[in-house]
This record gives sequence, C-alpha cells and structure tokens, in this order.
Amino acid sequence: MPLVTLQDIYLSYGQPPLIDHINLVIEPGERVCLIGRNGAGKSTLLKILTGQVIADDGVLKRAAGVKIAQLEQSVPHDATGTVFDVIAEGLGEEGKLAARYHHLILELGNNPDDKVMRELEDCQAELERVDGWDINQRVEAIVTKMELNPDVDISSLSGGYKRRVLLARALVCNPDLLLLDEPTNHLDIDAIQWVEQFLLKWEGALLFISHDRRFMDNLATRFIEIDRGQLAEFHCNYSTYIQRKKEMLEIEDKHNALFDKRLSQEEVWIRQGIKARRTRNEGRVRALEALRVEYANRRKQLGTAKMDIQQAEKSGKIVAEAENISFAFDDGKAVVQSFSTLIQRGDKVGLIGRNGVGKTTLLKLLLGQLEPQQGRIKTGTNLNVAYFDQYRSALDESKTVQDNVSGGRDMLDVGGKSRHVISYLQDFLFSPDRCRQPVSALSGGERNRLLLAKLFTRPSNILVLDEPTNDLDIDTLDLLEELLIDYQGTVLLVSHDRAFLNNVVTSTLVFEGNAVINQYVGGYDDWLRQRSVEQKTAAAPASAAKPQNKPATKKRSYNVQRELDNLPGEIERLETEIAAISEQINQPDFYQSDRTVTAPIEQNLVALQDQLNHSYQRWEQLEVE
Repeated sequence: MPLVTLQDIYLSYGQPPLIDHINLVIEPGERVCLIGRNGAGKSTLLKILTGQVIADDGVLKRAAGVKIAQLEQSVPHDATGTVFDVIAEGLGEEGKLAARYHHLILELGNNPDDKVMRELEDCQAELERVDGWDINQRVEAIVTKMELNPDVDISSLSGGYKRRVLLARALVCNPDLLLLDEPTNHLDIDAIQWVEQFLLKWEGALLFISHDRRFMDNLATRFIEIDRGQLAEFHCNYSTYIQRKKEMLEIEDKHNALFDKRLSQEEVWIRQGIKARRTRNEGRVRALEALRVEYANRRKQLGTAKMDIQQAEKSGKIVAEAENISFAFDDGKAVVQSFSTLIQRGDKVGLIGRNGVGKTTLLKLLLGQLEPQQGRIKTGTNLNVAYFDQYRSALDESKTVQDNVSGGRDMLDVGGKSRHVISYLQDFLFSPDRCRQPVSALSGGERNRLLLAKLFTRPSNILVLDEPTNDLDIDTLDLLEELLIDYQGTVLLVSHDRAFLNNVVTSTLVFEGNAVINQYVGGYDDWLRQRSVEQKTAAAPASAAKPQNKPATKKRSYNVQRELDNLPGEIERLETEIAAISEQINQPDFYQSDRTVTAPIEQNLVALQDQLNHSYQRWEQLEVE
C-alpha cells in the first residue's frame, strides 16, 4: 500500500502555476530523488507532503498511521542544547521528558544530592506513566548508531556533525518516509559518504532533493523531475536519465516546430481576402482560436545560463612553487608540514580534505596572501586572480543584485564590449525584476550564480573556486564544468562534489591527516585508485618478510590446489554473466518494464559482482599461502 499519494495537486503563486495538476505515489522502501532547476518547486513539493503548504487544489492521501520526518536544507543558526536534547526534540513532549531524565542522571553522578534524587524519582514516575522508557532507549540507540557524543553542545560541532545530529532527530521517531532537502550541502567527502552509506542501509522510504550527481546515482532507485510545473518519472540511473531527458526535449522541440508551422499557416489563411472570408469554414476558425489559446498557454523550457569567463593575458609559466613549507595556527595546530609542489600555467588542481583541515589556508599560502612559517613560496608573474568565496563575502546583502555586479553603474565592460548590467545578468537567469531586488531575497543557488556573474566581469588567468557547486542546479553545474575545462588559465578548486572533481581537475592535493598533503594525478577516482595501489605496495614488504621464519616452500593441500586451479574458470564465468546482464540493463527499453521484472535482474547483478569480488580476494589469498 502506498505511503503517500498526490492526486491532481495544483499550486500557484501567480501565473504560471508552480505545480500544475501533478500526481505522485511513494511506496514503502523506495528511494526517490527529486530533481529540477532552482526555483522549479522542489522544496515546495516537500512542504506539501508534510502539510506545511496547502495546495490550491487536489488531494493528498497518507496511509493510516504513516510517519513523515524531514531534514531541512539549511542548519538552523539558533540550534542550542546538547546532542541528546536536540535529537529528543524529534519525539515531542515525551522526548523532552527523556532529555530531562538523561540530564538528571548525569547531574546525580556529579552531585549525589537528595534534591536531585527526588527530581529523578519524579521524572522516572512520569516516564512510567507515559510508557516513556522505550523513548529514552530509542534516543540512546540512535546516538550510538550515528556515532555521536550525547553530551556535547551542538553549537560546538562542525557543519557536518550538526547535519548528522539533525538527521538523527528526524530518524528517532522511526519515520516511514524521510524527506531530505540537499542533505550533502556544505559536507565534506567523508561526511557525504557516511550519510550515503547510512541511508543505503536504512529500511524506510526516502524522498530527497540533491544536485550531487554521484550521491544521487548511488542512492536513488527512481528519479522524479519537476519541470514547468509537471512531474516526469524515470526508473533508471542518472546517466540514463540524462539521455532520456535529452530525447524528450528533442521530441518536444520537433512537436513545437510542427505546431508553430501549422499555426502560422492558419494565421495566413484567416487573413485572406473578402471572397475567402465569405466561404471560410467556421469550424476551421474555431480550431484556429483553440491553437492560439494552446500557444499562449505553452510553457517554454527554462533558459540555460550563458556564462562566459573572460581570460586575461597569460600568466608566467610558473604560477606557484612551494618548497618544504610549513604553517600552523596560533594554537599550535599544524595545517601544512614540509609540503612542496609546483603549479604551472594551465594546471587545474583540486583540493580534497575534511572541513576545517586547512584547504583555504593552503590556497592563501600558494597565492602569497599568507607567509609560510618555514620553507619558501615563489609566486609567478602577471597573475590576475578571480576568487570565488564559499561564504559569499564579496556580496553585499543590503544592495540590489545589479548594484553588486556593477557598483551602481548601468553599463559594464564585458569581453571588450559595453553591455547593460540587466542584459548581462539575464545571461545568468536573473529577470529584470529580480535584478532590482536585494541580495538578501535570493536563494542559495541564486547567490552562487550572482557571485559567478560578478566574478566573470573581470578578466583573469587564475580562477580560485572555494566550493562553487553548493546550491547550483545540475544544468548550471554542467555549464560551469564546460567553462572550466575550456578555460586556458589555471584553476585551483576546492570541492566536495566527486563528479565535479573527476570532470574538471588534472591533479589533486589531498589532505591525508596530521598536516600531510600528497599530490596525485587526476581527479577523485584517480586518487582512490592510486592510494589503493600505494597501500598495497606499502603492505608488500611486511607480508614478504613474514615467510622468512617459515620453510622456503610450502606444499599446498590437494583441496586448496584444486580450488586455486578452478578459480580462473569461475572468475571467467562470473565476468561473462555480469557482462550479459549489464548489456541487458543498458538496453533503452529495460527500465520501461515493470519493477517486478527489473528488480530481480538488478539484484542478481549485485550478487554476481559480490561473488566476483570474493573470488578475486580468495585467489589472492591462496596465491600467497
């Protein structure tokens, strides 16, 4: 039985409607990704499901007793109390009682006072009255599962741990459906992977909004796109969705072209001379009027940003050269230790590391904005740096959108040509009305687009981008990727978007811990592969040293030798089956089949891959025995 059903839901804040008579069904256990452009109505749809927004028309049906919990897009700035307190808030008044009991237990341990004992007894009695012992255990269980310290104040935690606490608060009530709005925003890669693995193991239904392509590809079992007020469903992975969406838009363009041609022909006919008007078909006239209405009501596809990066004259061949540099904060915490690197013109370098590890500090060192405490940094010549700040400090929230870009002027010099500031901002999808509004009224995605618009008004040969992908929709992300790939200058990129790093950078600087920074060729996946090889190489001498205390040769038993001889054939069989199933899944019509047909095939593929991995591991194990 469906958990939630939306029937003919309509919502409008003016014309055109934001949500235009849509239908949606969410089944138990499925993981649905809701995608769409910034401002398309994704967050509003989540609010309709929770009852925070009431639709103008249509029916919302919930299964009897269904529980829905939500993780908001942004971490509240006013969140206070201990981790235990915040999580217990997810259980309402009974949760507050459990939090009070937890604090009294702690207080009694530190101060065995009679007054505290009496308060604890009263609290125990109240818990028993409302059958609240299960509630206390549930909070403790989720704290353990999330690997949290229950007695730490939430205000002292990093953004990633705050989001983990808020996720625990949403899950503590054991919801049947969990709603997540951009759960990976401002999280580092380790935190994103933790959330990803946790949700993969979670058994409830999930509806989430995300622009992190790797995250949603790993997690989603179904994609739903909201576009111009309508919903479209895709039972496939993300790459297949992209292909199908492209085909749908091509078909729509052809249909619109035929429609426009027919309308043009009918408009010519209606304007013929008096004789034609005397004999014209009234039914044809009514059909023309219907065509006019349909054309007027047609919602055109949302525009795509037309960003362009102005490139300055080339910098010197060497952009930055660091030799054995070290740097530590005032509290003595080391950020960089004996680090050396050479960055040359045209390099596209990604920085990977946990939040707070010092990525921004390293950028400032490489650009000469900070002096190393040890070692030497040589910066290149003719450097024109454009800096994208993750905190958007370059934007003045009290000023309008256009004043932030133009400084009060009407005209801009862009690419050697004079352009009106509103015309320029329309390339970044800001309407004239939006250009006159203050920055404080913009969404997160709009602010990022505005910062890019401001950044690209000046020529540069070095782009420094500190987490530019937060809040950007997928279309804008794809365009930014293309611009950075074609950019002739140098790029220094801090990002936690794994797909973005893979597609843009040519090398990565990775903070490995304890102020150690290592450089790898390629993007995120290349780093993982190279790190795995290094770990195996480092482990090889230790494993090779162990047999010295054993006989030089050790004869394998008959059964072990037979298993070893059979493994190559078993591996070949598994690879053949996996290839056949993969080819079947990659067929365009595979995901058009019923889910009861496709799901067992997908499960079989996963099982075969697990068997193949086990066979390879067993082969390596037997080879060294």
